[in-house]
Amino acid sequence: MLLTNNLGYPRVGAFRELKKANEAYWAKKISAEELLQAGLKIREGNWKTQQEAGIDLIPSNDFSFYDQVLDLSLTVGAIPARYNSLLNKIDRQYNLDLYFAMARGFQEGGVDVTAMEMTKWFDTNYHYIVPEFVKNQEFKLTSEKFLSEYNEAKQLGIDTKPVIIGPISYLLLGKEKESGFNRIDLIDNLLPVYEEILSKLAEAGAQYVQIDEPFLALDIDDATRALYGKVFEKLAAAAKGVKLIVATYFEALRDNEDTAVSLPVHALHLDLVRGEKQLDTILSKVPASLTLSLGIVEGRNIWKNDYESSLVKIKQAVDALGKDRVWVAPSSSLLHVPFDLDNENNEESLPKEVKNWLAFAKQKLAEVKDLAVLAEGEVDAATQERFEANKAAAESRRTSPLIHKPEVKERVSNITDDDAKRTSPFDARKAAQQAKFNLPGFATTTIGSFPQTKDVRKWRADLKKGAISQEQYDKEIAEETERTIRLQEELDIDVLVHGEFERNDMVEYFGEQLAGYAFTQNGWVQSYGSRCVKPPVIYGDVYRPEDMTVRWSAYAQSLTNRPVKGMLTGPVTILQWSFVRNDQPRSTTTYQIALAILDEVQALEKAGIKIIQIDEPAIREGLPLRKADQQAYLDWAVRSFRVSSSNVDDDTQIHTHMCYSEFNDIIQDIAAMDADVITIETSRSQMELLDAFADFKYPNDIGPGVYDIHSPRVPSTEEMVNLLRKAKAVVPAEQLWVNPDCGLKTRAWPETKAALESMVEAAKILRAE
Repeated sequence: MLLTNNLGYPRVGAFRELKKANEAYWAKKISAEELLQAGLKIREGNWKTQQEAGIDLIPSNDFSFYDQVLDLSLTVGAIPARYNSLLNKIDRQYNLDLYFAMARGFQEGGVDVTAMEMTKWFDTNYHYIVPEFVKNQEFKLTSEKFLSEYNEAKQLGIDTKPVIIGPISYLLLGKEKESGFNRIDLIDNLLPVYEEILSKLAEAGAQYVQIDEPFLALDIDDATRALYGKVFEKLAAAAKGVKLIVATYFEALRDNEDTAVSLPVHALHLDLVRGEKQLDTILSKVPASLTLSLGIVEGRNIWKNDYESSLVKIKQAVDALGKDRVWVAPSSSLLHVPFDLDNENNEESLPKEVKNWLAFAKQKLAEVKDLAVLAEGEVDAATQERFEANKAAAESRRTSPLIHKPEVKERVSNITDDDAKRTSPFDARKAAQQAKFNLPGFATTTIGSFPQTKDVRKWRADLKKGAISQEQYDKEIAEETERTIRLQEELDIDVLVHGEFERNDMVEYFGEQLAGYAFTQNGWVQSYGSRCVKPPVIYGDVYRPEDMTVRWSAYAQSLTNRPVKGMLTGPVTILQWSFVRNDQPRSTTTYQIALAILDEVQALEKAGIKIIQIDEPAIREGLPLRKADQQAYLDWAVRSFRVSSSNVDDDTQIHTHMCYSEFNDIIQDIAAMDADVITIETSRSQMELLDAFADFKYPNDIGPGVYDIHSPRVPSTEEMVNLLRKAKAVVPAEQLWVNPDCGLKTRAWPETKAALESMVEAAKILRAE
């Protein structure tokens, strides 16, 4: 009997119910009890959806109010000491508010603590809260969320499979906050808590527990590889009969296959989308005691599964192991895809033909079930009908005239090395730019967006609904843009931005104006906390039919004598933050986007916009997880950025922005992008991320973010001055800019004004020094 296994389910709600509840709670508009009830409602709906889809192994503890890694930090008591002051000062529910303070910072009632660092979850656009470890870190069980959610489902008559990030991966996801130790050496301190977790789940009656160990699919050293066996021997003993499942994802096991198949566990999950050829090497190694969970349905993209292709892989596993030792599953948690394709009914933005090629989380559950039934061989009429429909959809996608544009393909094939190279070296460009702009030392700017208030969002919604005319909408946007320009002048910011009030999202906005894209109404995916994005869908060849940003950038520039930056999103980030077609190399799609962005850059330059920012926060995110694969990616990723930005005058200043990434191992490639100015997130890491630029002697200008816009707290001038002094100690002062660490779209105006006042004052203090 082929069982069906799901690793995790989206948790924000089909219509972002969790986002709305969280933000209402943070604004003190609802109680802790109301927030907890909202979470329970989402969990119950998710469990019932999976049960109705016929999934045998349904996950629990995959829900989170903010982030699953943060949940685990709270569970094992890895709470940084700076939060101790909160224990007696928060009036509302202790654990919940401590939890959110760790995620977002806290500034209330005389208490002022910074948030924990946030970074990307492997090569996804999901962000996790980075665990902080000190030497001789102690761990203790401080939350039983894993148990309470298992029991909640049990009360509904659903015996779930609790999901826990494995102890080795948890430690490797974290960061040492003092010198003199390696965080992996904390494993002996941490294991007793895991043993207690498993013991409690065994007592509660859990039959299976899923332990996520994604680092098993990454490059690890021999010592870590050897540690897996020792750790899982202890976990298996503590499980007391509970069947342990080790889940790997996002890559193939490769050189870790022998280690993985030898673990004393019941089942091993493989990602057969990212590691599609794993079965060829691993099947002969699988011991008789081990079941394989085949991650055959794409957990990170939204294209329909090709049933015929998947059934070949399932048959390969069944022939080797038998049906009782093969499960059918998505490749990873479905956290990374939207809820339900049935909620999409706008054929103008999502053509019917394109929709027929897609599957969201709910539809992927049906695919998993269909594949299990089809592989069993005893197929009912309804399943056979879906099989035929699946084959027809695959053929439709292969042959559709919507997809291929010969002129776009030809333009990509004609790209030369000269198309990816600025006319002059950086020193000559910097002199030309300084002559044009005459900017002071420690020049100040922002990253692009300003607060999108309820009014701004309402104007956009009203325009879509036809409640206001295009003329009325444009009038409102123009007035908001002018207010923002005047505010920046009053604050004495050196390089201004227009505020991006006409934009919904930094990728979706561009996708809506590029050919080859489709869009969803409710295709929301969690990026971090309450932040959700609606990735556009690249289904065909991409090109730019007309200007995308020139109007509002030129309008803003007409209002002031100070330079206004044109704001664009870079080709790699547009690729990474879209659902990307999987029928051609990603590099080809990226070059198509790069040429579209180049067209916009040249249009901005022609309109008099001489400072242009091309954001590439996803460059690091797109890096393959295995070192052997990385340079090939970096070569085309860097080249695509240069294609988008190089064909401009020397006195046109190109900026780029990156956030929440570690740069040490790719710093030479970041430098090879040859942006005149790079702005980066450094505030949560207290300028630690700047060390890579200093050690490398980064040649161009750098704007290290001096305050964290993802937290509602307003840092003081002194705090920013101290950060800038740290920056000046490692990077020459003449290379430094002053800016927030990211865009201000999600912040409120009062805190934005206060923070920017402090930021400008900090820059002036540094100039005086």
